[in-house]
Order: sequence, then structure tokens, then C-alpha cells
Amino acid sequence: MTLYNSFSHQLEEVVAISPPKLGIYTCGPTVYDFTHIGHLRKYVFDDLLVRILKRAGFQVTHVMNITDVGHLVSDADDGEDKMEKGARKYQKSVWDLAHEFEAFFWKSLDAVHVQRPDVSCRATDHISEQIEMIQKLEKNGHTYVIEDGVYFDTSTFSRYYALSGSSADREVVQRIEETVGKKHADDFALWKFSPKDQSRQMEWESPWGKGFPGWHIECSAMSSKYLGDQFEIHTGGIDHVAVHHTNEIVQSECATGKSPFVKYWVHHNFLRVDNQKMSKSLGNFYTIDDVIAKGFSPEALRLLFLGSHYRDEQNFTWEALRGAQASLDRLADLILHWESDTSRSDLSEEKLAQIDLYRSRFEEALFHDLHSAEALAVLWEVAKSNIPSMDKFDLIRDFNEVLGLDCVAYAKKRKELQQHAQKQVEQSIPEDVRALAEARQQARVQRNFELADRLRAQLLEQGWVVEDVANRYLLKPNRRV
Repeated sequence: MTLYNSFSHQLEEVVAISPPKLGIYTCGPTVYDFTHIGHLRKYVFDDLLVRILKRAGFQVTHVMNITDVGHLVSDADDGEDKMEKGARKYQKSVWDLAHEFEAFFWKSLDAVHVQRPDVSCRATDHISEQIEMIQKLEKNGHTYVIEDGVYFDTSTFSRYYALSGSSADREVVQRIEETVGKKHADDFALWKFSPKDQSRQMEWESPWGKGFPGWHIECSAMSSKYLGDQFEIHTGGIDHVAVHHTNEIVQSECATGKSPFVKYWVHHNFLRVDNQKMSKSLGNFYTIDDVIAKGFSPEALRLLFLGSHYRDEQNFTWEALRGAQASLDRLADLILHWESDTSRSDLSEEKLAQIDLYRSRFEEALFHDLHSAEALAVLWEVAKSNIPSMDKFDLIRDFNEVLGLDCVAYAKKRKELQQHAQKQVEQSIPEDVRALAEARQQARVQRNFELADRLRAQLLEQGWVVEDVANRYLLKPNRRV
């Protein structure tokens, strides 16, 4: 299996440190506001990565952080804590805010079938671990103290730009306001002191004074606790390359003396909406609740995401989601058809080889840097192939174990909803309309198709469409009337 390593800028074979065990740390949410569909795209691809790693035979331990303190609005060391700002916005305590938006985060992930990590760890539950790591950095000569906190001295680490490239390319760093007392522009906060002129809802005692941890230290401390000082894979958004992940590498390797901190760095590109950056001010900030409210299924959103590559920017439109929904519904109908065909014959050598080839091509697409769109193309080839229905059903179900679309359950749920809706329609059919439909059915049985056509036209005039299904019929309201 190969992945594109953002550190080396090339595709590399994934080799575990202690096979078959493999550790993966995925940057989790800052729970100060609603999880939106841009966030969901990242977690869908994290989930796909974990699923395919297991498919490749690795025994995966998946750890995800929950940032509930210390993430300042600049993503670096300036401005106020996003949690404190969010608490004022929603007029809640910071703790209630974190609980509420973490719950919404998990609800959103569950909706798009993202499997829960083996370990989810909150920053506020690991303050002692973060203090301990800062003490190690202090002992090793990598810190200094100024008026507003304890800082990492980046001049003590010669490979600071190894992940992000030269400082000239680091646009995020160029936007960081200078903090008075910092020795170098790239130096970052490990521990921030509580402001003297205002109270904070989240603050702790430390060897350096009362305050709160910087954003970057939490991931180093928690990943080290649950995965060890060195592990295989770390994922996040591409916006984390220049500052957050660069600082993680620096502080982790300086605290432990071990390199590399992470073998493979995996970064996801952005989701745009109508070719614009997602923002509340533009009115294009959408959550999973918005998707459902517009009549789309969460599975369709996942399918839409999987139609792109994680390293490519993707543009979201409601029209694109409508297309994904139509594709999902078509697949659901096929699945029910295949499942209902219980006849199974012995396969020829040719058909067996064809099935093996489909499975091989599907896995090859995903084993090669998660090319999910190519894997979906193989799925549709199977759907259109001439292999027997039950074998199609088994193969598609196997593919969906990796893709996470849960198509079989979706197909059955969709059928139940359709049956319920049809039952409600049938209960609302006027008696004269039902009589016309019964008369038409009798005309069809007697092969009087001229009369049957006239009766169909009368039904249509009264606002009803008749649909023949096997030896019976369905009446549906004519939505065009």
C-alpha cells in the first residue's frame, strides 16, 4: 500500500514500525462551533484510510484529539481562545459549549458512517501530560519565558522547515502578528499565561504560572501517550502544514530525542462551495442537518466526497449532490434486485476470474494513495457486468465494507420509506379513482387494451398516474398537475 507523504513529497510504501501494528493520529475538531460539510469531507477520507489500512492487513490503532482549549483565533499565538470567543457568541459556559459541539460533531460523523476512533482524547483531560512535555523541552534547553507565556525557541531546531518548506512559502506564518518578547517570528507558545486584567473559564496551575496550554502541544502530548514517541501516520488539513504540524514535529522530536516523530504525513485539501470559500457571511456554511433538511441522505454526501481525491480541492454544489443522490438510489434499487434473485449457479472459470479481477482492481485503486473515484468506477463496472446477481450483491457488499456507504442498509431503509409513503398515498385515494383503477385492471386482464388506455387517461385527468407492477398496479399523484 502506498500513500503520498507530505514530508517527502512523494508516494511511499506504508511500512509499519512493529508490524502488523500501526498507529494513526487524526487531527480532530476544535469544538467551538458547528461541524460543517468541509470538516466532514476530511473525516470521511480519514475513515476511508483507516478502513483500507485494515483491509491491507494492518492492526490499526486510531487516535483522534478533541481540541477544547488553547486554539487561538490566529491558529498560532495571537488573539483569544476560540472556545472563549464561542462561549460569548452562544452565551454558554465554555464547558457547556464544548460538550454541545462535540456531541454535534459525533452525530455528524455517525450520519456519514465514519467509524469512531479507538481513542478520542480531549485536551482538557490531558493538561498534566502537556505540562510534562513542556518540562522536558525546558530541561533540554528549547524554551524561554516572556510576559505572556512559555515559548519554544525554533532556533534550537535546525530542521524547522522540513515539512513546510522555506519560510518564504509559509503564508500563514507571514500573517502572524508579532508577539512582544518573541525571539523569532516562528517561535510558538507552549503555555499561555492567563491575562491579568480578565478572568478565563479555562485555566490551570503550572510550574510557570496560571494559564492554559498552547494549541500545538496537545497533539504531541496525547499522540505520545496513546501511540508512543514514534508512530506511522498523522493526518490533517493542508492548512495545518505550515504551522500546527510543523510545530508538532519540532516539539515532539526535541522532547523525546527521537526522529522521525511521524513516518507519513497525510494532508487533505479543501472543500469549496460554489467555487467560493465556505463562510457564514456568504451564506454557504452547511452542516449535515442542512443536507438532510434539503431532502438528501448523508450517504449521498459521502458518495459525493468519494468521487474526488483527498489531495484535490473539491467544489460542492447542490446540483452535484443531487447527482450523487440519484446514483446512490440507482445502486440501492439494483442491490434490492440482486438480493431478491436467490438463484445461484456454479460459476465458470471465466466468471470467477472476472470477479477476482474486479476485486483486485478495486483494491489496487485504494491501495495506491486512496484513489476512491477509481474504486467507484470499478463498482459501477460490476453493476453493469454479466456476472450473476447474487455474486454482484456479494461483491458490492464487500466493496462497501471499505467505502463505508452501507448501501445494503440504505437500500432497505429506502424501500421501507417508499412502502410507507405508498401506503399513505393508497389511504388517500378517493373511491371513484380506485374504482376507475380497478376497472382498468380488469380491462387489462381481459386484454381490452383500448379500454384500459381510456381509463388511464381518465385517471390522469383526475390527477393520478397508474403504474403497472407485475400482476398489480400502483396509483401515484401526478406531481405535474
